[in-house]
Amino acid sequence: MSIHPDNILKMGIAGVGHMGQYHVNVASSLATHQIVGIYDANPERAKEMGDKFKIPVFSRAEDLFEKTDAVTVAVPTIYHYDVAKKALEMNNHVLIEKPITETLEQAREIMEIAQRNKRILQVGHVERFNGAVMELHKIVMNPSLITTRRMSPFSGRIADVGVVLDLLIHDLDIVLNLVKSNVREYWASGSRSKSGYEDNAQIGLSFENGTIANLIASRMSHKKERTLSVVQDDSFIFLNYTNQDIEIHREGSSALDLTRENIRYSQESTVEKLFIHKDNPLKSEHVHFYNTIMAKENPIVPNEKDLETLSIALGSLEKIKSTMSNYGK
Repeated sequence: MSIHPDNILKMGIAGVGHMGQYHVNVASSLATHQIVGIYDANPERAKEMGDKFKIPVFSRAEDLFEKTDAVTVAVPTIYHYDVAKKALEMNNHVLIEKPITETLEQAREIMEIAQRNKRILQVGHVERFNGAVMELHKIVMNPSLITTRRMSPFSGRIADVGVVLDLLIHDLDIVLNLVKSNVREYWASGSRSKSGYEDNAQIGLSFENGTIANLIASRMSHKKERTLSVVQDDSFIFLNYTNQDIEIHREGSSALDLTRENIRYSQESTVEKLFIHKDNPLKSEHVHFYNTIMAKENPIVPNEKDLETLSIALGSLEKIKSTMSNYGK
């Protein structure tokens, strides 16, 4: 299957639930994309989205994949492997929502199929395309401590996984790609509240170069918060995901104030706010997917790194499960 001579990508969307609807909205707005059709296991939901965007609806995923060059897989995680494998075997490029699959073995298999068929397999870690995160890679050189916090209220939107694979995996992906060193060891803990899965979780990472990272996530918070901070030799960097803002705090000069009453030291510091080009991260993700298919760009994260992220996420989950009774019930 080849791309149209006019470089228009024939795109299909498999799964049009909470996240899938955003993919439909973004992909249909791109001049480089032609949405051939959508598929969802829920016929009523598929019809609703098809009518809204004036897009054909397919009752079988295979029928859609026969007519497409590329597919976005936004079905529930438990179906990622089956749907992505079928799409790749039918020579489609695949943009798959995170987590890639439920197991490492499944992830390795679909990566091998993609490589064998010379297809692009891109994992949908949308935070990679947050303007502030992309800028972060330019200014973080020698981190000694990284701290992330990702807090949100409970919504019940994701019913098949806990907070590790729902939220914390975003920060895990960012930190693993930010630190230019191998992970030496990691630990994890978690607790649950409203769901049968972990709703609060913490992962600690220790890298061979001495960097340590502490990642905290909750979907039981009464306040939304998505932040990342970095301590390095010459600065403290604070990133707010929501606003796509970065502040850089640097140490200034020290002054000695001599008075009759006492001796005081004052510490001057400077705060630099970076200008960030802000765009829709999901749109940027689709543009990058298109550009890698067209060989205009290399993938910003290789699949081997995706595999490492999934491996540590699943390993952390096993550590958490071992301390929680009746997990998933």
